Amino acid sequence: MPTTARPTLALTAGLAALLLAGCGGGGGSAGGGSGFAGAVPDRAQGAATSSPTPAPPPTGPYVALGDSYTAGLDIPPQTGEPGACRRSGVNYPSLVAKALSLAPGQFTDVSCSSARTGDLTGPQKVADGTNRAQLDALTADTRLVTLGIGGNDAGFTEVVTECAKENLVDLVKGVITDGGDRSGKSPCRDHYAAGNGTDEVQRRVDAAGERLGRVLQEIGKRAPKAKVYVVGYPGLLPADPASCRPVLGNAVAAADLGFLVEKEQQLNGMLRQRAEAAGAVFVDLAQPSAGHDMCAGEDKRWVEPPLPRRGMAPIHPNAQGQEAAAGVVVKAIKG
Repeated sequence: MPTTARPTLALTAGLAALLLAGCGGGGGSAGGGSGFAGAVPDRAQGAATSSPTPAPPPTGPYVALGDSYTAGLDIPPQTGEPGACRRSGVNYPSLVAKALSLAPGQFTDVSCSSARTGDLTGPQKVADGTNRAQLDALTADTRLVTLGIGGNDAGFTEVVTECAKENLVDLVKGVITDGGDRSGKSPCRDHYAAGNGTDEVQRRVDAAGERLGRVLQEIGKRAPKAKVYVVGYPGLLPADPASCRPVLGNAVAAADLGFLVEKEQQLNGMLRQRAEAAGAVFVDLAQPSAGHDMCAGEDKRWVEPPLPRRGMAPIHPNAQGQEAAAGVVVKAIKG
């Protein structure tokens, strides 16, 4: 095997190993420059006296629900119990609560890494204990809810891992047979393709949507006076796969990077549709995170690449991404 192929093979194998070993997150999910962070002023009322007075933005009690993209996987300081949920004290819910000047008793964060929609209505077993059913934190007094979920239901982390495996096999074969030419190849898309024009990932996203719809109905029953915000996932990859070459090398074929972008767009589209159908607000993180994906420079990215900075979780938001997400959520709340 030519020595020029070794770095790419090592990166691909490392991507698969890291995802298999430690990504509890979601899929996805979900991230800006720090210019998005902080409270955003209320919209000024119209000058006409006949204009209706805008409803005040919701405050507390505030309950945060979600998976690792909400929890802030591995971002210090890690707080709360059980520890294996790996919540950060500077995740976006904590920063939103701070921006809204909520007292400690007015904010409850029950997000947990690896959570699926089923863990909202039932207890979630983690390494050091059990995270109670997240919806149990809701009461009739709850006035604000943020929800970031769905990536694990859709198996997005597993999809990324499988893409890494499929591309590793294809790369090894290609080095032997055609010198490593990846043009026109999409082994990951081929793996998930179905004869009816859909694919397995789309089927998972659709099924996750059905479960999410039921969860949103349950939130409405338990917290009927709460304003609910469904928070999407930040962009993991750029629209132009070629810009990932400095970070990912030739580890994943360009067509498969495009496939992953397409699947994340599909996931966020489902979240938007379900939120709007339930009368909730969808908070889009994909558009604000453009240019801040895992392939952006270290000072710009909101999501860490497969080989992250020391102590950070691969394919998950970093502290800058959580700060940016908080700003976008606060802007949605403030109007």
